[in-house]
Amino acid sequence: MPVTLTDHAVPHVSTVPANAGEHVELFVRERDGTSLGHLEERKAVLMLHGRSVPVLAGFDLRYKSYSWAEALAKAGYDVFMMDLQGHGLSPRPKMDDPRNTSLAEQKLLIPRPPGHIPGTANYAFQLNNSHSDRDELNTVVEYIRRECKVKKVAFIGWSAAAFTMGPYAVKNPDKVSSLFLLAPIFPPKGTSNAPTALPMPGLPMFLGTRPGLETGWNAELGCLDQREPGMVEVAWAAMMESDPVGRTWGPPEGTNRIRNFARWGWNETTAAQGGVLGGSVPVLMVYGEHDRQVNTSPPNSNPELNFSVPALYNAVTGSHKLMVKLACAGHSVPWEKQHKNVHNLSKHWLKQLKVDGKTQGVFDMNTNGDISPAP
Repeated sequence: MPVTLTDHAVPHVSTVPANAGEHVELFVRERDGTSLGHLEERKAVLMLHGRSVPVLAGFDLRYKSYSWAEALAKAGYDVFMMDLQGHGLSPRPKMDDPRNTSLAEQKLLIPRPPGHIPGTANYAFQLNNSHSDRDELNTVVEYIRRECKVKKVAFIGWSAAAFTMGPYAVKNPDKVSSLFLLAPIFPPKGTSNAPTALPMPGLPMFLGTRPGLETGWNAELGCLDQREPGMVEVAWAAMMESDPVGRTWGPPEGTNRIRNFARWGWNETTAAQGGVLGGSVPVLMVYGEHDRQVNTSPPNSNPELNFSVPALYNAVTGSHKLMVKLACAGHSVPWEKQHKNVHNLSKHWLKQLKVDGKTQGVFDMNTNGDISPAP
């Protein structure tokens, strides 16, 4: 039997301040490969997006071999992908009004949407926060455990997903079997405590553009063949498919509505807490050698904006921890030529919880997928 695709609307009572208490439905896509019979028992995997890329564009890109979720499903896994509120096809409270972004960005929208005149925001607060994100993650985890009749779920997170999946795994080791973090954002000295008042002042969203995507991506191209020709257009089109409102806003190719969220509780203290990470929850961290987002250089004076993957590796106190640096790769590696090696690495990790036969260590991976201990 082939891999089956099912889109779920997972019921949830919102704890996002903008729609707190409302009954909403979280978007979750499932690619189930368990009927292929490759695994002895059912294993569920949950994939979570980062700050700006909807989960389907990041993990289920319907172009050539780029769908990471499909690759895992074909290996026999039951793969789920979720959008947090304010992202992709989950609810986006307060984000349909163009005024709820900066005046400078509102000027990008002329002449669309029809009738829009730049003005003051009617909701001057950040949208989500660490509490609401982890609440939504827990709802989906419980849904998967119930539907699949499994005790634990394996986590795969890209970029800012680490802010949600990392602390959740620390607090819920009985529900999480392992943690694969691709390009994890980790501020070792970030704040541990929630702000005294929520929601925090600000704006619920900002806008991304196709030229902005290309410019940022180009800055991380360190190899001539790192990215296949035409991938900017492919990635942008997939992002617009997950934003039915944003794709109608100017510039002509649409805009990517990106939620603003208040974060805390992901730092060296959390990573070390109870010896959970690297203990009952094995951890694999993977990042590209040209990724300029995950390792701040030179260091930022603001600890909230000073990021380091090696610092995360060092902060994890358990012994079952690994870190792999990918040659010829940047932050957008799911859309780059190294994507197949990432797929294979994740399949091996989910099955063996090892890299190169080891459960601890720092490694390099070349473009052929060969792994060697880091110098």
